[in-house]
Amino acid sequence: MKADPQVQRRLLDLQAIDTNLAQLAHRRRSLPERAELEALARELSSLEDERVRAQVAVDDLDRDIARLEKDVEQVRARKEKDQNRLAAGTGPARELEALQHELVSLNRRQSDLEDAELELLEQRETAQSVLDGVEQRLADTREKRAATEQRRDDALAEIAKEEEFKRGARQPLAADLPSELVTLYDKIRQDTGLGAALLTAGRCGGCRLELSGADLARIRKAAPDEVVRCEDCRRIMVRTNESGL
Repeated sequence: MKADPQVQRRLLDLQAIDTNLAQLAHRRRSLPERAELEALARELSSLEDERVRAQVAVDDLDRDIARLEKDVEQVRARKEKDQNRLAAGTGPARELEALQHELVSLNRRQSDLEDAELELLEQRETAQSVLDGVEQRLADTREKRAATEQRRDDALAEIAKEEEFKRGARQPLAADLPSELVTLYDKIRQDTGLGAALLTAGRCGGCRLELSGADLARIRKAAPDEVVRCEDCRRIMVRTNESGL
């Protein structure tokens, strides 16, 4: 393939743009915010599990407290009924004596239930404190995630802006070059990431390998408009006065 030496040199301008575009694509894939968001997602999942457990603990205590309150109310109702019967003084003496014994038992039962309820209320206060703490950590982590997402979106917008500028510069440059040369360049670039490189001091700028004497002799014999390629990496080598030929 042949192309004017000046045209070949312009391939390096095209390669510079494509290198910048590749760097921008790498920046997009490797934004630190991506890793941060993945870590925050794991943290939020763990905190949500913790919140569920804390909520279950509070709900269980609420249910136990409600059951004890119901038991206390039943004991109070029974006491009131017995006290009313005693106050009326009706009935056999043995029955009234039995009521007095039952009231003693009911008072003891009420005291035990109220002590148990007080203990559960203290446990609930602790459990609610744990739940509140988890919910606060969840809120803080969600806020951190939102801020990280904003930083990521800002970075992506900046990258997209730079990409648009680079593609805007690439299109007319590529269109102004011979289509066959651009096709060859693009094929090599897609395979290796670099389509064209300088030949400097007898060394390929693509693979960084020093050319053999035979390769240098071959290139010296090539016409200036001949498109030459590295025998090792197959990239297009652009010759200049510094190529060492």
